[in-house]
Parts: sequence; C-alpha cells; structure tokens
Amino acid sequence: MSEVALLVVDDSSFNRLMLKRRLAEQGYNDVTMANDGVQALAAIAARRFDCVLLDLEMPELDGIGVLERLREDPTHAPPVIVISALTEMQKIVRCIELGAEDYLPKSFDPPLLRARLGAVLEKKRLRDLADERLRLLEAELESARTAQLSLVPRDFATIAPPGLTIAAAMIPARQVGGDLYEAMRLPGGGVLLCVADVSGKGAPAGLTMARTLGAIRAAARLVPGPLPDPAAILAHANADLAADNESQTFVTAALIVLDAATGEGRICVAGHEAPYLLDAEPPRVLAGFARQPPLGAWEGFAYASCALTLAPGQGLFLYSDGVSEAEDSAQSFFGRGRLEAMLAPVALASPAAVVEATLAAVATFVDGAAQTDDITVLVIRRG
Repeated sequence: MSEVALLVVDDSSFNRLMLKRRLAEQGYNDVTMANDGVQALAAIAARRFDCVLLDLEMPELDGIGVLERLREDPTHAPPVIVISALTEMQKIVRCIELGAEDYLPKSFDPPLLRARLGAVLEKKRLRDLADERLRLLEAELESARTAQLSLVPRDFATIAPPGLTIAAAMIPARQVGGDLYEAMRLPGGGVLLCVADVSGKGAPAGLTMARTLGAIRAAARLVPGPLPDPAAILAHANADLAADNESQTFVTAALIVLDAATGEGRICVAGHEAPYLLDAEPPRVLAGFARQPPLGAWEGFAYASCALTLAPGQGLFLYSDGVSEAEDSAQSFFGRGRLEAMLAPVALASPAAVVEATLAAVATFVDGAAQTDDITVLVIRRG
C-alpha cells in the first residue's frame, strides 16, 4: 500500500504519532504530517494525496476552515476524513456538509480506522477510474467533432461561381451534432446549397448527418442535367435514409440549385425552415412551397421543387431552427421576430457579415445559457 499517499493534520504531536503508528500497522507508510490547517493547505498544493485525516480543532486554521478552502476549488481536493471527538457531532455534520467523506473518533480504533479509510480510498479509486474514462470519452468526442466539422466545406471562395458569394457556420450543441450545410460547385456553372437538421443530438445524430451529407453529394452527381432538380436530389437521399429506418430518425432540409450566371434555379424544402430573402426591402420568408415531409419519414415520397430567381444584389439566408429556437436562461426563444429585426440592418451586407451578425445576436440573447440545439447558418448573395 506504499503507493497510497496520506496527509495527517493535527495540532497534537501525540495524536499525529499515534495515528501514524496505526497507519503503519495497516501498511500505509507514505504519511505526511501537518500541524495545522495552513500547513495542510500548503502540503495539498505541493503534491497529490489520496486522503487527508483532518483534525477539527486547531490553531491558525481549523478543520472547517480547511474544508471551506478546499470547497472553493474542488477539482484537485483530496477526500477528507475528519478526526473528532464524539462531543463534536454538530461540527462533524458541518464538515460532512462541506464535503468530508467520513469521520474518525480520536481513539483511532484499528478496525474502525481500517474500515473507514479503506472505504474512502475505494470510493476515490472508483471516482478516479470514472474520471479517466470520462476524459478518454471526451477526447474521442472531440476527435469526432473535428472529423465532423471537416466534412462541411469552408473554402467558399473556390466553391462559389463568379458572381456569387457564400458564407456559412455550424456550431454543434454537443461535441458532435446533427446539423449540416453544403455548398457545392456544379459542373454546369451552378451551385448547390443546403442546410439540414437531423432529429436528435449527439453521436447518433452526427452519424446520420454524415450519411445525409454523403447521400446529397452522391445524388447531385447522379441526377442528370447541368442544374439537377433539388427535388430529385432529396428524393435520392430520402430513399437511402428511409430504408430500414427503425430508429425513426428524420432529417429536415432546404436545398437550392442556382445558376450563377442568370440567378435562376429551383428550391425544395423538406420539413425545414424556409429561407429568408435579403435585399433592400425588409427580410421576408420565401413562400409558396408545398408542405413536404422530412427525409427518412416516408419511403418513396415524390418531392417537388419550385422555381426561384435571385436578382443581382439579392441574398438568401438559410438556417436551422437552432437559431430561432435558441433559449436564454428563462427558457425564452430567440424567435423569428428577433431574427428578422437582426437581419434588417445587415440585409445588404456580405454573407460573412450576415453570418457573424447572426451568431453574435444569438450569443447576446442566450447570455451564457447552455446551448440546447445545433446552430447552422448559410448565406449566399448574387452580384
């Protein structure tokens, strides 16, 4: 048991020596001594201890004072067993409230010492094991996050055909998320734009996100014509996602195919938020779409697209509901009203400026509240 490091804190030299002897009898030889709470805190700052046996009544800084200091930074605080007299029960209760694991009477009865110290050390071992597994899991999730973010395009200057500018951002609510965006240069001189949202969050949604992105990219190459119909693209993706969909995972999507030279194209919306049109007028939602189910919900569904024309100077704002449904600490939604008010003054700005303004407005609104959904924004402007 020499690997177990213990700290004994007591202002009585007799008690310190007695406890050190009892610990040595049970195989604990790595024992550090401290005369009071000040020395104890200095020792804890200097090295790692598996357990602290802490006296209650001491000069300079007593046991309760030490526990209060340790509670201020519990990350590196070792487990504590309070050394007390049975007449100090009220103080013992206070110590437990401050985080002490157990208490030990000053008689230092060997069987009781063995049992209580052994129980505390075992709990610490299990906590350390859980912390290590959590650390490894977080490292794996961070790696997955990096891999997921690498799937979506970032170099929009090489993607956008002449006459178009594009910007986008995606912020998962967890390490990995279910939102996606796509900006894809088409061989016929056009561009494919898409924002989609997978039901659910976390790793399962992240896997479906990657699958959906792959299906859309593959379908864009399979559908014939210089400007493939977005309805046909989503129909191909739906065939892949709806087959054997036992988990009932759905994907909402808004997909646009646009001719960069003429500004003409088509749009297909599958259960998703409709884009906003950005120009000199107040931002307004594109309308006239047929209500269509999300991808994965209805196998064999025949999706339909609508004509779309983007005049020089006009832009389109595509987003996921993580923007409009962002919540503050009072669980109020950001809402479309705030979104439209935010878009109005930047409606003629560059796509990058619109994206930046959106993320800043949402961050200001939530004011540090935990993010509950993935946030994705994509903006395109012609001319």
